[in-house]
Amino acid sequence: MIQTTVTPFKHKLDSTLTKKQINVLQINLGKRCNLACSHCHVEAGPKRTEELSPEVCQQLIEVINRFPEIKIVDLTGGAPEMNYGFKPLVEAAINNGKQIIVRSNLTIYFEDGFEDIPEYFAQHKVRVVASLPCYLADNVDKMRGDGVFDASVKALQWLNKLGYGKESNLILDLVYNPQLPTSENFALTPNQVKLEQDYKKFLQDNFDIVFNNLFAITNLPVGRTKFHLERTKLYKPYLHFLESNFNAITVENLMCRDELSIDYLGNVYDCDFNQMMDIPAKTSNGETITVAKLLEADNLNLISEVQTATYCYGCTAGSGSSCGGALL
Repeated sequence: MIQTTVTPFKHKLDSTLTKKQINVLQINLGKRCNLACSHCHVEAGPKRTEELSPEVCQQLIEVINRFPEIKIVDLTGGAPEMNYGFKPLVEAAINNGKQIIVRSNLTIYFEDGFEDIPEYFAQHKVRVVASLPCYLADNVDKMRGDGVFDASVKALQWLNKLGYGKESNLILDLVYNPQLPTSENFALTPNQVKLEQDYKKFLQDNFDIVFNNLFAITNLPVGRTKFHLERTKLYKPYLHFLESNFNAITVENLMCRDELSIDYLGNVYDCDFNQMMDIPAKTSNGETITVAKLLEADNLNLISEVQTATYCYGCTAGSGSSCGGALL
């Protein structure tokens, strides 16, 4: 019998998906971006204007200053570098001895006013997690726009020249995303270890580029990926495919369990995907949370249960998926 409905994600779990101690603060600074990638779950782009306000930025700096249990501050967007509060948040994290991650599209370094970014990164020992959804030019340009691959190569060579990928305190990671499916011939994200070896060999041999780690990330049916799947009538089949590959072992390591995801308005979510689908994190009383409420409570651990949805199968299929790549 053909399955017509997708099993609610929480019904797959042996127990409630609970939060652990919060140690990651992931902040989406806004939707301003110089690119409009076909797979972008944030739906960011050059025409978007939403970004962090000075008030929320100040609250976030206070959170970074106040809570020593935060080990990682992870800045994303849009192009985080383009949005308000970027440098103040980097510097607040550095001043408090936290690891700072910036999720960069690489091409921003060639836009007017952002040419200082690579040197700024090196100066502050920022961990750069750079999007390069494939090591072949045609595939990258198809997903991200004409000329993006060439600009990305130049940016990576620039970062290498500054010591990224070579010096132990200048970490450069790349992110792989699969091509968006065009038929029901779906496939899981390739083995991350093998794919990393392929990336390293190709980029070294062809462009003399080195990097630290490759993160292989599954495309979740959220944002532009969801629109593409709906347009091609592949949305439900893709969800069924992800569900059929659910791997319970990944649940222990899900990124939503030890992080808070903050939007540019200061609202709190369990993860970036819930943020984009407007499913806020909640207290055990069912109240939504803001950065201001975290400060008022003087406590980051107000959430006991993670809010789930059917797209959570994307993070738990096969080897699992997270902002740090495979979970297994």
